[in-house]
Amino acid sequence: MAATQRYDVKDLALAEEGQRRIEWADRQMPVLAAIRERFEREQPLAGHRISACLHVTTETANLMRTLQAGGADVVLCASNPLSTQDDVAAALVAEYDVSVFAIKGEDNDTYYAHIEAAVDHKPHFTMDDGADVIGVLHSARREQLGEIIAGTEETTTGVIRLKALEAEGKLGFPIIAVNEAQTKHMFDNRYGTGQSTIDGIIRATNVLLAGKRFVVCGYGWVGRGVASRARGMGAQVIITEVDPLKALEASMDGFEVLPLERAAEVGDLFCTATGDKHVVTREHMERMKDGAILANTGHFNVEIEIPALRDMAVETRRAREFVEEFTLADGRRLYLVADGRLVNLSAAEGHPALVMDMSFANQALALEYAAQHASELDRKVYPVPPEIDREIARLKLETMGVEIDRLTEEQARYLASWDEGT
Repeated sequence: MAATQRYDVKDLALAEEGQRRIEWADRQMPVLAAIRERFEREQPLAGHRISACLHVTTETANLMRTLQAGGADVVLCASNPLSTQDDVAAALVAEYDVSVFAIKGEDNDTYYAHIEAAVDHKPHFTMDDGADVIGVLHSARREQLGEIIAGTEETTTGVIRLKALEAEGKLGFPIIAVNEAQTKHMFDNRYGTGQSTIDGIIRATNVLLAGKRFVVCGYGWVGRGVASRARGMGAQVIITEVDPLKALEASMDGFEVLPLERAAEVGDLFCTATGDKHVVTREHMERMKDGAILANTGHFNVEIEIPALRDMAVETRRAREFVEEFTLADGRRLYLVADGRLVNLSAAEGHPALVMDMSFANQALALEYAAQHASELDRKVYPVPPEIDREIARLKLETMGVEIDRLTEEQARYLASWDEGT
């Protein structure tokens, strides 16, 4: 066993089970494994400290192993109070010598104390899933900004916050927006979140989706994935949107599109996927029918106006492990899943490892790129370089045994020319 003592996890006795599950996930992450083998030889992150604020899952554990193999000194904290897998946290500490500060169900004070512990690591690089470490650095720890070379951000929500910082001229160091990589948002958000959100709702509630009116708030990549999977389970899917182009796309994809105030009256299940605040409000909940179920798959638990729901209730109780029942004054009962936190990780296991393989390959290669090109990067939010995106797609296809065609020289010349017509 490793000798690491800098940690705060639930129980190190869980480490053996965590290690088994980390190894199982690793078998489904061949792209990241190939990167880890190269990192071990080349040591591209040697001498660098990394503070990572991510969901502490089996897939994340394999990313930490990859960064460590590349020579980095890594500290990991949770990016959500309910997303930690305690056995994985224990295994990272006891078996892989990674400092971890994360306990599933930790209260708000502990959550932020753990982020502070990660920042105490005095990182050269940050790795965020929701921009919480970056938020602490830009508020309470500004004196450390000059020590940081660059960071990465995994989520839509985090990228929005960081672009706002950049627009105000307040971003303290370069950020690579891993979320913007096509091999991340097209696959992780759509296929990974789509499947795992449905998994979380079903595990938490055990309801039959077939025949239910399932309202998806937001038709971005996550909303598309959730809507597709819910329809595949036999649900009658309704989309709510504020963007006319996305609403048009949802309609052309065969979904019913309604304003939320009308969808609130007919929906059986509601799932928010917008990254915005107070999408489902008191006014909507006042219209919902008895037994309506509310869940969220966005990063923060602000998409549903939970304080208003608590204010409306005359009685609350735990209906199931991850389901809270709110009885209203008129006798209606509404159900909130996993305290409105991201349901796929709070009530289930998050994305399948096969999908996270690409997302975390982006994280690893984006960090390597930042280390190699530090002198060229300004205090801006950058996309993942296209060559990294293409390389990850190529490696993924290779590991899947899928072959594709290549352009001939004639075809390549034709696509690059302007003077050859009909």
